[in-house]
Amino acid sequence: MSEEASFPQDDKQALPAAPATTPVRRGNGLAVLALLVAVAGACAAGWGLWQVRQLEARDQQQLGLLNETRGEAQTLVQRERALDARLKQLPTADELEERRRLLAQLQGDQQLLAKRLEGVLGASRQDWRLAEAEHLLRLASLRLSALQDINSATVLVQGADDILRDQDDPATFAAREQLAKALVTLRSLSEVDRTGLFLQLGALRAQSAQLNSLAPAFVGQGDGHFSLTADGDGSSRWAQWWEALSRYIRIDFDADQNIRPLLAGQSLTQVRLALTLALEQAQWAALNGQQAVYQQALGQARDVLESAFNDDNPDRQALLARIAELIDRPVAVEPPDLGPSLSAVQAYIGRRQAARNQAVPPEQPENAAEEGAQP
Repeated sequence: MSEEASFPQDDKQALPAAPATTPVRRGNGLAVLALLVAVAGACAAGWGLWQVRQLEARDQQQLGLLNETRGEAQTLVQRERALDARLKQLPTADELEERRRLLAQLQGDQQLLAKRLEGVLGASRQDWRLAEAEHLLRLASLRLSALQDINSATVLVQGADDILRDQDDPATFAAREQLAKALVTLRSLSEVDRTGLFLQLGALRAQSAQLNSLAPAFVGQGDGHFSLTADGDGSSRWAQWWEALSRYIRIDFDADQNIRPLLAGQSLTQVRLALTLALEQAQWAALNGQQAVYQQALGQARDVLESAFNDDNPDRQALLARIAELIDRPVAVEPPDLGPSLSAVQAYIGRRQAARNQAVPPEQPENAAEEGAQP
């Protein structure tokens, strides 16, 4: 207060007025306050909108779950209806009890029938096996007598012996003894390769169809004698005549050689045909085990070659050498007699059947009583 009193009056008038700044500051504060209120309102509105969106999403999710629950409820209802329908189709407790009783009775009857059937079929199965052994022996005998097939007969007899061995019966000793003897005899025989002989004879037959006679050829000795070609560009008429005559006339300068008459045309064809027929007959004999016919046919083929073709014919020599190798080949064997083996097996089967027939009569009255008791 003392300082204000010390200033002069003029200085007080020169200072700015203090009250003029107070309204401006109050206006800025109100603006800031309004802005804050607006921001707060915007934030509150945004938060409210977000809450609304969240509520809508929850409502949609709950609506989906509600629809799914309704679908499952409908499915359960349908299943319940189906189960009710099936339950209505099921028999009652009394019916189930009756069916159980019938099932137990059926199982008991089935077991009893199975036991009886096993007893009946046990013997029948053995009879079938014995009948098979007899049939195998008959078939082996037929293969030996008709085809002389040693391998097949051995396999068949071995099969019959295996059947008797499976019987496990001491009474089969006599029959198996005969079968053992037959097997030893069959295995001691040498196998005849009839197929190989047939094919080899077929190759000889194909080679015999190409046989040709060898005619002596006149070749010049360097001095101009016996020349078939004249001077000039071709064969002269004299050379052609001489070549034609040389087919019918031959001069042998070595009389000590055995020259067969030359074959041509139809005669050569006939000789080839005779040789082919002889080889075909040998093939048939080889397949059918006819040793005499086989050797006779090859002998005829050899005679045709020796009488109709010259000794210096290489094809003739090759065929004769091959025939000489094949003519001593065996095409037949002496098959053993399987009659004793077959008779022994049949005797065993007869004894077995007789023993069974003796065991059946004591059971007949009981079976007859059971059949009479049945309605």
